[in-house]
Amino acid sequence: MADFLTDVKVLRDRARAEIGKGPVTSAYGADLDRVLGVLQEALATEIVCVLRYKQHHYAAKGLDAEPVAKEFAEHAAEEQEHADKLAARIDQLGGVPDMNPDTLTGRAHSQYTTAEQLIDMIKENLVAERVAISSYTEIIKWLGDGDVTTRRLFEEILAVEEEHADDMISFLERMT
Repeated sequence: MADFLTDVKVLRDRARAEIGKGPVTSAYGADLDRVLGVLQEALATEIVCVLRYKQHHYAAKGLDAEPVAKEFAEHAAEEQEHADKLAARIDQLGGVPDMNPDTLTGRAHSQYTTAEQLIDMIKENLVAERVAISSYTEIIKWLGDGDVTTRRLFEEILAVEEEHADDMISFLERMT
């Protein structure tokens, strides 16, 4: 069986020679610039989701609004956690998180939409969650083993997005 681990002396020498690259070593198998771009898009997506859920939380009115508005607020907080984790990963990989509000919606996968009726708010959030689920699933497949840490981050976020979609479909089914 062939040796799979690079000689330790070589690893040490490389680590010293490329110290400025932080966690990105020669073993990193992804296109770093493209990964940073994808992370920036996901960051924008999560920030747009925070804003949409927050707006819907405060705008939700009607007989059935209280539990739904509460769920919107919880989702906004979880989307903010996702944004923070994505921003931290961008920073860790040597990028600078782009939170420019002037370009945010253009980079986001989901849309910022408002609605007057509670049922329409639920539908818009469900659509946004489905978009995130689809795009994050594709990102996970694309990353493969090239950047395991970023892939795991997206897997973690994906699981929560699926829960959010399930919450929204449950509200929708109860209301229709």
